[in-house]
Amino acid sequence: MSLPHAILTALLEKPSSGLELTRRFDRSIGFFWSATHQQIYRELGRLERTGLVRASGPGAGRGQRKEYEVLPDGRAELARWAALPQDPKPVRDPLLLRLRAAAVLGLDGLEAELVRHRELHRAQLAQYLEIERRDFPPEAAAGENRLQHLVLRGGIQLESFWLAWLDEALGEALGGAPGEAVEGGRE
Repeated sequence: MSLPHAILTALLEKPSSGLELTRRFDRSIGFFWSATHQQIYRELGRLERTGLVRASGPGAGRGQRKEYEVLPDGRAELARWAALPQDPKPVRDPLLLRLRAAAVLGLDGLEAELVRHRELHRAQLAQYLEIERRDFPPEAAAGENRLQHLVLRGGIQLESFWLAWLDEALGEALGGAPGEAVEGGRE
């Protein structure tokens, strides 16, 4: 995915000012495609210059609040991009490489890092579950946002995977049986 396509998607969901868009990235889109506020504003300018979006509303002048909307060429570009084949990306996580290094160097200090990562993933999972509870109640499960809910469920499953894997890694690091989960680190 690329930032311009993330922005086009977000603006098709809801035309927004640059500030509103950056807040939406902070609250939802940023969970799977992050960007700084500066990157978003820079990309909005490029999209506007290339005729894919336009600023509208009473504040469309320089230095005033602009609300951006996707133009037909922007919609066509997003449709073109969405239809492209994309191979899965390999996992590139420094923690996995550090664990591989620990296999030859020893585990000094890695246990605490595994525990820290587990807590970070636990907090992210709790946040995703709260978003699901708030934004996707069971009575709306078949509604128009079902694909957005599917993306969120992917995040929930990914965080659940990481928690299970980190429990297994901690079990191995602490000398337990292979795959043995350890709660809370060393006892």
